[in-house]
Amino acid sequence: MNFRLICLGKDKDAWLSAAIDEYIKRLRPFCKLEIIQLSDVSIKTTGSAEVVIQKEARLIEARLEADDFVILLNENGEEKSSLEFSQFLSSISCNKRIVFVIGGVYGTSEQLKTRADKCLSLSRLTFTHRMARLILIEQIYRAMMILGGRSYHI
Repeated sequence: MNFRLICLGKDKDAWLSAAIDEYIKRLRPFCKLEIIQLSDVSIKTTGSAEVVIQKEARLIEARLEADDFVILLNENGEEKSSLEFSQFLSSISCNKRIVFVIGGVYGTSEQLKTRADKCLSLSRLTFTHRMARLILIEQIYRAMMILGGRSYHI
């Protein structure tokens, strides 16, 4: 499987970056995962959350290809168990790159929601966007272990 994660903002905490790096290292034998961290758009320079949302959407959409299977992480998205998530990933055509998108702090544009093939929620709980990256990457790793019949998930 070929994954891409597009997210806004840089990792600021060394411990969080180390955890993300650990899961990326664990994933290497099972799939390709590319992480694209885009710079946040500042509300100080735009003056409006809506303008921030639109500018961030354009930045994200510039990194998408027409045949990508786009999964937008959204608080109103569908929730799945880890087993359901692994089955969902395995059901996506193997010739498509699976692109996860974590939007900015003000949310995502309607056009980005429309472009998404699926909207998922990690939980009804609220996480920082940076924590969501770690949780998502760990869940991708867990899905690969489930699909490979490995014992990590148990």
